[in-house]
Amino acid sequence: MITLSIDKLSILGHSVRESRILEGFATPSGLSLVTLHSDEVTACCPVTGQRDFYQVKISYVPGPLCVESKSLKLYLNSFANEGIFAETLATRIRADVVAAIQPQSCRVETVQKARGGITITAVAE
Repeated sequence: MITLSIDKLSILGHSVRESRILEGFATPSGLSLVTLHSDEVTACCPVTGQRDFYQVKISYVPGPLCVESKSLKLYLNSFANEGIFAETLATRIRADVVAAIQPQSCRVETVQKARGGITITAVAE
């Protein structure tokens, strides 16, 4: 979904529990880089169903729009019960951010916290 003005946002300022919608607002003049971090992302192993915990870092050079942070929070929360590998999570988030805000460039890094002694870092550019 592409939103050009703040008054058109449907998530910020409204009671919304879960959403796979990323909203955007017009990029302020002179903005060159945006980086968003979350350490509250969870998903499930698609094979075992065990809970996986992630840190997600999204960096982008904005195009016409910036990601609205509440919509991003709800979007990331929507993976909580989905079976998905860390590598696929990184590529899915990147594809959805690119589709929503059309940045000049976008990099998504997911770090799956250690399970079985192994930490997985996946980068999608």
